[in-house]
Amino acid sequence: MEWFVLLAAILVGIALLMSWTAGRVDRLHHRVERTSAVLDAELFHRSGAAVELAASGLLDPASSLVLLDAAHEARAGEGAERQQAESELSRALMAALDSADEVARLQRYDGADELLHDLGNACRKVELARRFHNDAVVSASSLRRTWPVRWLGLAGHAPLPHTVELDDSWPAALP
Repeated sequence: MEWFVLLAAILVGIALLMSWTAGRVDRLHHRVERTSAVLDAELFHRSGAAVELAASGLLDPASSLVLLDAAHEARAGEGAERQQAESELSRALMAALDSADEVARLQRYDGADELLHDLGNACRKVELARRFHNDAVVSASSLRRTWPVRWLGLAGHAPLPHTVELDDSWPAALP
């Protein structure tokens, strides 16, 4: 009889541990979804700020067209194409605002300081959002690689999350 109670206690302990682990996997997947949504919003905000700067007439016409095209492609892309388009937008921003002298020249115009400040904030937020998203993906993926999660199927049918790899560099001269 004592061995039966001991065996039941062990089984209940294992069941509680597996339930807790399944809940943790679920929470990490929700965290990945939330950080992905925040990253999408920040990328959208950055492309909007780039469009505003390009449409403001402060940049030369060629830079404005390149920036508008890159921002449009970034908004229209899906999946890996979007990551490539977002990287192209980063490169277009770097080319358009390639020096501190160029940024200082633009700041002399009315309203330019606000546009550049908004663009700089958007670029910083994209960098942080991507970092938070990738950290959440790494946490979820590492837990999903453990043997109890794999063997017992504790992740359910949730797809394996993927990191977002894009060039999110931005002109350091932005305020």
